[in-house]
Order: sequence, then structure tokens, then C-alpha cells
Amino acid sequence: MSRYLQVIIPVESDLQGEMLVALLTDVGYDSFEEESTKLKAYITEERFDEEVLNSIIREYSLDYSLELIQEKNWNEEWEKNFEPVVIGKFCSVRAAFHESNHETLHEIVITPKMSFGTGHHATTFLMIELMQDVDFSDASVLDFGTGTGILAVMAEKLGAKEIVAIDVDDWSILNAKENFETNQCAKIQLVQANNIPANKSFRIILANINRNIILENLPAMCKILEAKGEILLSGLLVSDFEVVNTEAANLGLHLQRKGEKSGWIALSYALPS
Repeated sequence: MSRYLQVIIPVESDLQGEMLVALLTDVGYDSFEEESTKLKAYITEERFDEEVLNSIIREYSLDYSLELIQEKNWNEEWEKNFEPVVIGKFCSVRAAFHESNHETLHEIVITPKMSFGTGHHATTFLMIELMQDVDFSDASVLDFGTGTGILAVMAEKLGAKEIVAIDVDDWSILNAKENFETNQCAKIQLVQANNIPANKSFRIILANINRNIILENLPAMCKILEAKGEILLSGLLVSDFEVVNTEAANLGLHLQRKGEKSGWIALSYALPS
């Protein structure tokens, strides 16, 4: 198991913290804790590049502290701050130690550990919001960059017949597997990889990653998207919209829906019928 470095960055606003999350995600940081006055970012030792970190930090005239963190009980760490997330009457996301919410249509139990995706971050929240307006019944689904597996779990609850959940990160694979078992999922195939599968087509593709990876993989997504299929994207800032939407249009995709929350967006695209 990889050892992690913890980078603590004092921030001046929530928006500044969100911008840093986006930039650091692009260079390999895969987990974050956002507090009112500081951001904690986590990256494996082998991925850490101090020059890259300094170049990002200098843009904001900020400082940071760095610490190698030892193995710890991540369940206990997250329990200190993890509160249930409620997305209207549609879905609630809770940890196993919370009481069940009987007022929402769906409920997902997530133990986040070091993996991204609990519903707290705007991008995950927005993706689940978009999913409630998509027909998943009997659909084949690709969840590219599954993280905790939360979107794959949601897809199964919405009636998908099969889901392929992909992630490259060791923590995410272990965490997603645990969350799939907790939610009694039986239709999800978990794959450790960093590329789009080319030998299978999907009716629905979910990708909550970041702009660069989305732009790099969007052509491959289009090639495996079934007729009348749909691609849901997030991990995108409001400022990313024009470049992503232009690339999507060049690939023949039509924008169906757009969600926005706290400076982040989620987009739904379809091929013309």
C-alpha cells in the first residue's frame, strides 16, 4: 500500500479552496479535506512533485506545510466530520454509523476512506442530481473514475443491468469494493485501469474526474456510446464549460442538461437520435 503525503494549505475563501482542489486533482492529488481556513490535500509519495506543487501555490501567493502520514484508521478520521448528504427527496448518502433516512427514494451507504466521492463535493452532488432524470432501466453503464463507487451504486439502484466501474487508484479500488458489498450490489464489475474499454459499448457513461482527463478521453467515450446513449460529466469548473462544450460539439454530442453548484458544473450529452 502506498504511503501518503498530507499538504496543508491555508486558504482565504471557499472558492479559493475549490480552485486549488481542481488544480491539484489535475496533478495527481486524489483526496481532500476542506475546512473554513485550510485545505488538506493528499497524494502518494511516488506521485508527489514539489516543483509542481510550488508552481500552483505561487499563483495564489500562499504557503503550505508538508507531512508524511502513517497508516491510520481512515474510518475513524472520516467519522469525525462526515455528515449525511441529502439530495432533495431523491437520494441520501450516509455512513454506516448514521441512522437510515426514510424520507428519500434512495439511500447509499458510503465509507469514504481516502477516495473521492461522498456527495459532499459539488461535483458528486451534481452528478447524482443529473442521474435522477436519466432512464437507467436495463442499461449498460460505464463509471469511469469510480472513486468510492457512489455513482456505480446509484446506477444499480436506478435499474442498470450491468455497470463497469473503473479506477486506477489502489485506495479507490479497495474502497469501492467495500462500498459495493455494503450496498449489496450484484451488477457491478470493478476494474483497475486508466483507460476506456474499447471492446464494449454502453448506453450511459459517467465520468466525474477533471477537465484534462475528460478532454483526453471524450473521443473514446463517443466511440463506445450506444445510439440514444448519454454521457454525464463533472469534475468541471464553470470556467471549463466553453472548452468542454466545444470539444463535445466537435464530436457530434448535443448538450442535454447542465447543473451548477458552488462554482462547479455537471453536463449531460447525447448523440443525435
